[in-house]
Amino acid sequence: MKLWARRRRVAMLAAGALVVGGVALPAAAQAAPACDVVYATSDWNNGFTANVTIKNLGDAMNGWTLRFAFPSDQRVTNGWSARWSQTGNQVTAVNEAWNGSLATGAETTIGFQGTHSGTNPKPTSFSVNGVTCGGVVNPQPPTVSLSVPAGPFEAPADVPLTATASDPDGTIGKVEFYRNGLLVNTDTTAPYGYTLEDLPAGSYTVQAKAYDNANLTAIDEKSFTVSQATGPQFVATPSAVGVPEGGTATVNLKLSAAPSANVPVTLTRTGDTDVTVSPATATLTTANWNTGVTLTLAAAEDSDTAGGSATVTATATGFAPLAITATEIDNDTPGGDNVYTARFLEQYGKIKNSGYFSPEGVPYHSIETLIVEAPDHGHETTSEAFSFWLWLEAQYGRVTQNWAPFNNAWTVMEQYIIPSHADQPTAGSAGTAQYASEFDLPSQYPSQLQPNVSVGQDPLRSELQSTYGTGDIYGMHWLLDVDNVYGYGRCGDGTTRPAYINTFQRGPQESVWETVPQPSCDTFAHGGQYGYLDLFVKEQNAPAKQWKYTNAPDADARAVQAAYWALTWAKAQGKAADVAATVAKAAKMGDYLRYAMFDKYFKKIGNCVGATTCPAGTGKDSAHYLMSWYYAWGGAYEQNQNWSWRIGSSHNHFGYQNPFAAWALTNVNELKPKSPTAVADWTKSLERQLEFYTWLQSAEGGIAGGATNSWQGAYAQPPAGTPTFYGMFYDEKPVYHDPPSNQWFGMQVWSMHRIAELYQQTGNAKAKALLDKWVPWAIANTTIGTGKDFQVPSELTWTGKPETWNPTSPAANTNLHVTVKSKSQDVGVAGAYARTLIAYAAKSGNVAAKNTAKGLLDALYANSDAKGVSAPETRGDYARFDDVYNASTGQGLYVPSGWTGTMPNGDVIASGKSFLDIRSFYKNDPDWPKVKAHLDGGPAPTFNYHRFWAQADVAMAYADYGNFFPNG
Repeated sequence: MKLWARRRRVAMLAAGALVVGGVALPAAAQAAPACDVVYATSDWNNGFTANVTIKNLGDAMNGWTLRFAFPSDQRVTNGWSARWSQTGNQVTAVNEAWNGSLATGAETTIGFQGTHSGTNPKPTSFSVNGVTCGGVVNPQPPTVSLSVPAGPFEAPADVPLTATASDPDGTIGKVEFYRNGLLVNTDTTAPYGYTLEDLPAGSYTVQAKAYDNANLTAIDEKSFTVSQATGPQFVATPSAVGVPEGGTATVNLKLSAAPSANVPVTLTRTGDTDVTVSPATATLTTANWNTGVTLTLAAAEDSDTAGGSATVTATATGFAPLAITATEIDNDTPGGDNVYTARFLEQYGKIKNSGYFSPEGVPYHSIETLIVEAPDHGHETTSEAFSFWLWLEAQYGRVTQNWAPFNNAWTVMEQYIIPSHADQPTAGSAGTAQYASEFDLPSQYPSQLQPNVSVGQDPLRSELQSTYGTGDIYGMHWLLDVDNVYGYGRCGDGTTRPAYINTFQRGPQESVWETVPQPSCDTFAHGGQYGYLDLFVKEQNAPAKQWKYTNAPDADARAVQAAYWALTWAKAQGKAADVAATVAKAAKMGDYLRYAMFDKYFKKIGNCVGATTCPAGTGKDSAHYLMSWYYAWGGAYEQNQNWSWRIGSSHNHFGYQNPFAAWALTNVNELKPKSPTAVADWTKSLERQLEFYTWLQSAEGGIAGGATNSWQGAYAQPPAGTPTFYGMFYDEKPVYHDPPSNQWFGMQVWSMHRIAELYQQTGNAKAKALLDKWVPWAIANTTIGTGKDFQVPSELTWTGKPETWNPTSPAANTNLHVTVKSKSQDVGVAGAYARTLIAYAAKSGNVAAKNTAKGLLDALYANSDAKGVSAPETRGDYARFDDVYNASTGQGLYVPSGWTGTMPNGDVIASGKSFLDIRSFYKNDPDWPKVKAHLDGGPAPTFNYHRFWAQADVAMAYADYGNFFPNG
């Protein structure tokens, strides 16, 4: 992204001349300067955002109108902080009621998002209230100085960065902080600072980049080293706190091990000057090292409406510094000062300071490494985790008015889990996917490619390429090996991390215990003769080296949802410009997310039976307009082969639908995708998704499985009497069967929370009707005791089926039933469930929903620990670690007889091997003895897991309650 700026000064002088670049210009015959205008843009492809700062240098204004002309074909698409209009190339901005009065010397900043083709030349003249802007001033760049403590730093290290910046002829707009080339934070207010947290051992280069109000820049750089820890370390509990304005919060500071002598500690505050710490010095002794000392952090009472943040750094000679983050909880706005907002900040601090992130800043699936569920290792991550991170940072921006972490989260996402052009080098090449049947069992694979089966036309490829000028897909791949545990690296290089990988490839019965991990870019460097490709697909000729990615649509839709909230809350703060560029990227993601609306092979929707007889689709008749389980794309690794393919998915699970994202992409100008047919597609998708929920709602209220356009993944003939939805066949457990995909209550709360937010924001009647039935059913199956005690539904069972959908006269579904088979203390599910009830109660006033949500939140808080919130989980399924394939049960790792290969670490892949055999690294995991004891005949092991998504949902549940119910 290039940043451009030009300063325009409106000047009216009595006599003399305005000297610009050494040239004397005639002066206007007026009494005094009138105003100063700064026009700065951020450009990308064919779009840009512009910030315009108007400073009044004349008499006080009570209302203003800014006018200028674009020199090219630029168009204003939407704007903020002013009422924008455009006629031809003439642009007008009129003040809002709240920023129309400008005293002498006062200024206001407004902005807009626009489009252009080719270059984006800047306007050459501005006027304010009819006064034409005069000469151009060549602005001077700012200066910046970066400071890093001397150290020493021991892993995991907290390293506070501070920067001083100034501008000789203007103001500093922001200071960006970079770690090893990656943007990690943006600070818009002095003093400028950021703390790098939990750094592992290694060498680091950091930069501070200052921007002035003309977007000119200056950079300063420093380097430091983090070494392995060798002795006692500081420990702060909690490591981040919310401090009520006018109040206090406490932190316990101790050591991880006994020191050899007393340790004098100095405590230094940087950042928000409203925050103070006492005492300023403390001593940890050979007697109190493990009980610690209490630090009191206070926030001064003020009249602003922003909650600032400060960093308190504990330092001592010979010890690695420790940073404690303190965020001021403002009480000058409704909901600013309450216990649930404080709990949000406390939980947020734990998430940011307890090992949830890799050195690159990528969120892990969990802190713990030994965990097997959808990811098969805790230090993998998913697009799901990224989407929850974005949403968490949006909530943080609402509470603190600091939008840098939200923008940074998108930056890291774009860097690591959205494939770059280098990761999909032939994505723009022509080509279509060849048909291959799906099968019920892994033992029926590899599946033969059948080029004689017709596939439909991709209706999006040319439109997207025309809109964005590239064949690259802008969507997240679903799975990353963050620490490169498997050792694939990038395209077989063995070292680059994080690394794109994949697992599930072989039908609905393939559980995580039966997967063969493989690199997303298969260059045959690992695996067998043809890498891993011939485990899954048979070809008439030898397979080609290729790259391939799979998108989980619920995660991309959740990212759009997070962007909506960031925009909404930033607008309320008058800071829409802070998130405008990121929101534009979310709109772009929504454009590509439409691939999830199509049949896998773009065949026609409805009564599609027989791979050879079901007709290929043309135009949009292959669109079901739902959010399917995935979309995928791939192509040739060797660019001279010049081919690529894209597919949708025929299988639609209710849990992946997101009508809230569909509504935002349809109704919010800043989020409307740019492709010509995108808004129409999302408009239709919104209605279709709401119909889908209504069709699947059971007599009790729970939502059943889903529907498919390809029965058994092979366009087979379903059993007689199978109900249909727009010609697609009801599937009780779409996508996966081990365990059944509609069994987990978590799918209910994830999905119904989107319905609840749609209802809360729009009052949608269909959403309300769904919730009016679902909420009482869920509450009736929820138990809230005292302290830590709570029980929410866990496993569900289903009987009966819905009626065939009639959009003009929907049936009541009296023959479709759900039963709660078991309950649990799943903290992530409880957090998401509470959020659903909060949004519903906020709109409807339902007291039972509000009280149940509050009870869940209080029980979750009682389950707090040093790293977040957790409850014991007994994992009987870990007995499957060493299962080998059993033909009679169909369970265990299946590898075809005669197929052999090796994992990067040398583990042999062959018939008769188990999950553990091809993941021998697990034997070195610190938690492995617990599993080994179980495999040797002991009881099932119990763990307290800290999944990123679960911790984020709990934090956001606190934030939601504090926002919607500030008085408790």
